[in-house]
Amino acid sequence: MSSSQAKTVYYASIGPELAAYDIDVDGAALTKRSTVTLPVNIQYAWPHPSRRYLYVVSSNGGPSGLVGDTHRANALTIDPATGALRHHGTAASLPSRPIHASVDASGRFLLTAYNQPSSVTVHRLNADGTIGAEVVQRDRLDAGIYAHQILAAPGNKTVLLVTRGNDAKAGKPEDPGAIKAYSFDNGVLSNLGSIAPGTGLGFGPRHLDFHPTKPWLFVSIERQNKLFVYELDARTGLKREPMFIKDTLANPRPKVRQAAGAIHVHPNGRFVYVTNRASDLTTVDGRTVVVDGENNVAVFAIDQATGEPTLIQNADGRAYELRTFAMEPDGRMLVAAGIKSVPARKASGITTVPARQSVYAVGGDGKLTLKRQYDVDTGTLHQFWTGMVTLP
Repeated sequence: MSSSQAKTVYYASIGPELAAYDIDVDGAALTKRSTVTLPVNIQYAWPHPSRRYLYVVSSNGGPSGLVGDTHRANALTIDPATGALRHHGTAASLPSRPIHASVDASGRFLLTAYNQPSSVTVHRLNADGTIGAEVVQRDRLDAGIYAHQILAAPGNKTVLLVTRGNDAKAGKPEDPGAIKAYSFDNGVLSNLGSIAPGTGLGFGPRHLDFHPTKPWLFVSIERQNKLFVYELDARTGLKREPMFIKDTLANPRPKVRQAAGAIHVHPNGRFVYVTNRASDLTTVDGRTVVVDGENNVAVFAIDQATGEPTLIQNADGRAYELRTFAMEPDGRMLVAAGIKSVPARKASGITTVPARQSVYAVGGDGKLTLKRQYDVDTGTLHQFWTGMVTLP
């Protein structure tokens, strides 16, 4: 069954709750159908290659150094008719807050990244989709500083760990960022190399994605609001020097703190999308409001001969802190999610702008047209992760 015929479900988390939505691509609409609750707040999720299971990592830790004491990986079954989720097997206890998780191409291993302390784990996945034992790593792995994403590269022989580093703060120097490359053999990781300009200072990568047919890797650089393009290398994971470096912002010299976010390459490989985020607060006339900045989706056209991306649009999200977004597999619809509500100054006065799901139509030229928005009541929680899964 082609992706255009099969049913695709949109999933979105608020705190520990994960909701499944039907999508209407032509109508640019979402309809909430069911929910499932995880032990603690959802951090990330990833489908099994069979699309019969969804693996969700959760924690009561969080941003701003909140450590927490409960960290879990859960397997959920995906109903093949509706996309509804159900708990499957016993949850695996994790050592600290998981920031990202993914499943390798063979569907036999769950890869998890942790930001504080920066580290990784690999768990075996049983034939029935439940989570098995952790794989003991022989080497002391170089996990850098503040890991943020872990993915197996095409070919499934190498794994890449994105380590963001940290900005300098009062009394504390900047922590360098890097992309760590490991060889990958039956769940065992071995150090291959560390890729970063110079010493990694001034380089704060967040997420990466692969071109579907070319040996190109696209990386969102959170702390510098850049897009880097690398060539894959079978020996070291990545070539050391980037092929291209581009700005993600419409105004590349912002007056407020900005951060690049999630990144996804269009299924046809002709475009790549990166979110820009700004949600710092300030005080105006004694009242707290968000500082105006860029909260949008940057759209780049990719030269199919060279891999060079060209910025063609910054599509306004009309929401704040666009941490996460997803695209349906035919590449005709994109949903970007703001994680929280914020007080904002408008012409009518100061008002609360809620977290939102912004639904875009994707044109043949890759550009986005905002069609619909849904306000989301997150309360004191966050809309932290969203994704789409096409049912088997």
